[in-house]
Amino acid sequence: MASPKTTQRDTFPSDPLAAFSERTRDWFTRSFAGPTPAQTAGWPVIATGANTLICAPTGSGKTLAAFLWGIDRIASEPERLGEGVKLVYVSPLKALSYDVERNLRAPLAGIGAEVSVGLRTGDTPQKDRQAMLRNPPDILITTPESLYLMLTSRARDILTDVEALIVDEIHAVAPTKRGAHMALTLERLERHVATEADDGEGRSESPVGRPALGATGPTPGRSTSVIQRIGLSATQRPLERIAGFLVGPGRDCEIVDAGVRKEMDLEIVVPVEDMADLGGVNVQPVPADADGEPQLPGPGAGAPVSGTPGGIQMPGDTQPHNSIWPAIYPELLRLVREHTSTIVFVNNRRGAERLAKRLNEMNAEERWEEELAAEGTAAVETAKDEGDDIPGPPGPPEARAPAPLDRYPEIARAHHGSLAREEREVVEEMLKRGDLPCLVATSSLELGIDMGAVDLVIQVESPKSVARGMQRVGRAGHELGAVSKGRIFPKFRSDLLECAVVAKRMRSGEIEETVIPQNPLDVLAQHIVSMVAEPETELSVDEIESVVTATEPYKELSREQLENVLDMLDGRYPSERFSELRPRIVWDRAAGTVRGRKGARQLAVTNAGTIPDRGLYGVHLPDGRRVGELDEEMV
Repeated sequence: MASPKTTQRDTFPSDPLAAFSERTRDWFTRSFAGPTPAQTAGWPVIATGANTLICAPTGSGKTLAAFLWGIDRIASEPERLGEGVKLVYVSPLKALSYDVERNLRAPLAGIGAEVSVGLRTGDTPQKDRQAMLRNPPDILITTPESLYLMLTSRARDILTDVEALIVDEIHAVAPTKRGAHMALTLERLERHVATEADDGEGRSESPVGRPALGATGPTPGRSTSVIQRIGLSATQRPLERIAGFLVGPGRDCEIVDAGVRKEMDLEIVVPVEDMADLGGVNVQPVPADADGEPQLPGPGAGAPVSGTPGGIQMPGDTQPHNSIWPAIYPELLRLVREHTSTIVFVNNRRGAERLAKRLNEMNAEERWEEELAAEGTAAVETAKDEGDDIPGPPGPPEARAPAPLDRYPEIARAHHGSLAREEREVVEEMLKRGDLPCLVATSSLELGIDMGAVDLVIQVESPKSVARGMQRVGRAGHELGAVSKGRIFPKFRSDLLECAVVAKRMRSGEIEETVIPQNPLDVLAQHIVSMVAEPETELSVDEIESVVTATEPYKELSREQLENVLDMLDGRYPSERFSELRPRIVWDRAAGTVRGRKGARQLAVTNAGTIPDRGLYGVHLPDGRRVGELDEEMV
């Protein structure tokens, strides 16, 4: 199939708010000094009904650029409120979904719109899901996997009137199998809406499609989409490829490039004089856990073991090694204390928990030392005033009572995907208000959550890519025009080299080229089972092929590859070793049709998505409060 037609505009109306209703214009002018470049360029394009990709840096207002037109149009048709979902917002992160839902309250209240907003993620209670079926929202905020599950259940009935779809942080999923999964979900939603429109009102799936939300008029060469698709992306290259991923081959998409390079104050911090000689004392070997990670009995990753000031010996090594962590900890604590709110990014959940714990311990120890020193000074002054003997200096630290950790407020908290939703929301709000000096996070805070007062981002170890580094450092100075301040701490010599290259390219904006995976057949198998999961559903192979090849990841899927997947799902395995595996579908080769076997729907629902499935155990405090989950390996 042909690549999507992409266009980039150079001229825009002098008043980007002109097409909005009066009450929307009034709210915006009361609330903001003026539109951002992403909004100035994006609103006129979105108003035409065209598929649109908005590329802009963090904090540029692109989320409001995507939402405001849809809110204005829905509010302008009060007779249609409550009749079904009209606008769908898809976010790759649950945390971002909750953040956007909260941020929508201000424009909805300010405009005075009676537009309802619903949230559907993996955390949504079953009773709330059932309530949504009875009273569908006008705007649905969801994740790729939850949208897939809705299409695989009767919840798809509330999606028949969807007119616009926003995909946020699209660059984060495009180069992954999760992106391929989402692309198929979006195309299935497209066909679902088109089919219902055709059955209900006699409208066919024409090249022009239905008018988007309040489109201001016909646009030559609009798109072949029934649903207007709006993608939001950080700076990526090539943008045409991201646009193609958004809409699929053969559809038009207008690119709004407001990707003004964000100013960065970026430095690499090496906390030792020579990374080839970390110093310290050799230590005994440390056993490995299920992941091959050292099991550290100290208070944090790389913390001194058995009272030694040095480092750790990795499992399986015959020679002991030293750790750079004892040099990193004090520098991290110093930087945290010098700033209002700091996010420290690490590359795994275990590291986030350990680092947060160690920072809290070090902060308590230093505060305790300061109090003891102050008490000693006060005792000396009192003795001088009263003519008593001058008390001697306190004993060495190891001879004194340990610091009372519960005496001082936590300076750092951890944030990652295994935390319970309630815990995540608490720490996010604390950081936004400036009540939490430091949040140690994994990629869970990498994307567009509004972090408010953050003025420093620290990355421990290389972020592994230029785009990821820019995304993370962009969490600091989140406002438009603000400088993003970042510090990168390498952990070993080769990491220092990688950090230097990444930092240089971050400064120059040399981002890696986005590569979209082609034909991931395991993802395709999931969707085929889901498409025919309902007992009465029967699709032709041609229909399945039409849906699948209308997506960018599968545009070159051959008929032979598709039939091989159908063979596998129908139980025609290449070896007798797989004969015990139960077939999932029935493929009638003579009729060219496919239908699901008994249990297909349950299989589709319980095996959704590409995020690795792990056995998780809930962690609860004695009072019953849930704090998060642990992997089965750790348990």
